[in-house]
Amino acid sequence: MPECTLQQYSVIVYTLHFKQLSIGQSIQLIKYSNYYFSEVPLLQYLSYISSTLAPSDQPSLTPPAGTSLTPAGTSTSLSAGADQHSPTLGVCVVNDGQSLAKKEERIDGQIKKRGHKVVAPFERLSNNRSTVTLSVPDQSPMERFSKHHLNVTQLCEQSWCEIKVVYGFLKPHMKRREMRRPAVMTGASIHLARELEANPDAVTVVVHTREDREALKLINLIQMVPALEAGQLVREFPVLGVLDGVFFLGVVDELYCSKSGDLVLSELKTRSHNSLPHPAQAKGHSLQVGVYKLLFDSMVQGSMKRDQLLHFLKLRPHQAFGSELQRYAQKLDLLAVTFGDLVDHLLVVLHFSNLQPIDKLCLEYRHQSSGVLIGNREVEFEETQLRAELRDYLAFWRGEREPHGVDIEDIEEAWKCRMCPYEESCEWRRNRLQEVMVDGSKKAKLDVSKSETPNSSRRVPN
Repeated sequence: MPECTLQQYSVIVYTLHFKQLSIGQSIQLIKYSNYYFSEVPLLQYLSYISSTLAPSDQPSLTPPAGTSLTPAGTSTSLSAGADQHSPTLGVCVVNDGQSLAKKEERIDGQIKKRGHKVVAPFERLSNNRSTVTLSVPDQSPMERFSKHHLNVTQLCEQSWCEIKVVYGFLKPHMKRREMRRPAVMTGASIHLARELEANPDAVTVVVHTREDREALKLINLIQMVPALEAGQLVREFPVLGVLDGVFFLGVVDELYCSKSGDLVLSELKTRSHNSLPHPAQAKGHSLQVGVYKLLFDSMVQGSMKRDQLLHFLKLRPHQAFGSELQRYAQKLDLLAVTFGDLVDHLLVVLHFSNLQPIDKLCLEYRHQSSGVLIGNREVEFEETQLRAELRDYLAFWRGEREPHGVDIEDIEEAWKCRMCPYEESCEWRRNRLQEVMVDGSKKAKLDVSKSETPNSSRRVPN
């Protein structure tokens, strides 16, 4: 029986369930997932799911030829200057000759000791329409979904509907389907075209570890600082840092200096309709640029700390770069050969830069099909109010309150559900509809009772 690490096992199950199985096989896997995750050892479960697949349906567990794998089992190709959120995962399964019993005993012990790190993949497999749990007692969403940091865009999704955010973790196959919608893909293509317009000499760099991937983003950041100091327009500028105890990552669309000398942050939003967005949509956009400003300002003011970056991103400071990334760094006259070296270099660059906090926040709306400018909006920055909203959003991630869904009785909010891929299976919406119906029935009975007056009290006309 082959052996695999917990991380590799998660990748195997993820691939089998969401990428390779037919609908019938997926249903069968979900049907048995609760029992097998809780009752039988890990390797027996792998044996079970392997036996349910026809040979032609079984995914290969060996990396493709020419792919270099690291101990973590990842290999990714990124374009320098681009942000990659979905690395390609490879899995390497080995057999060291240990007995099956010893392997099962050791892996079961690892699951008990590190259960919080493998709960999320198991939960995603076992949750179907009738068993979705929106919140778990004594476990925050950060713990439940194994989140060590947040992306700024996740806050924007949260401002739209927190229940949708939860379903995105519990039903990732539906989340990916939503992200493949034509409107989303068109918007991504427009962003990429504008990025290449500002950086036509972008090159492809192959990375093999998480340290390589994050290092490439920091290298891009280091290169953009002097360009921004010189008054040039930069696009896809990475921002990162700690806000209210939570580490955030984000990518700013554009930074440039206006004719009056103000440093302007501009965020491009594409629209399928030739009109400005509804206030509910604009709320998330304003939140996004406001948080970007908080992160950028803290970076240029020296608030970023080396230990924070390494701790929250769970990166190894002494991990050497891959050969291709080292060659790319040398071409840029960067002497760093490990991730820790690069972080130190970045902090020095930020410390001695003359960059100032952002002066203006702007939103640019363009039509997806024609590219025509729909309009621009300048966002007013109210730091006190923004930080208060941020604390409320983070209270959800810390497990200090329940997730909030759409208020279906509010005409300004209820229409969101019609655009949601989880509308039919949403327990929040179903429960709220039932509550509204019960409240409406009680109100109707009360109105009827009030309208009925006893005959003895009626005034008889003369």
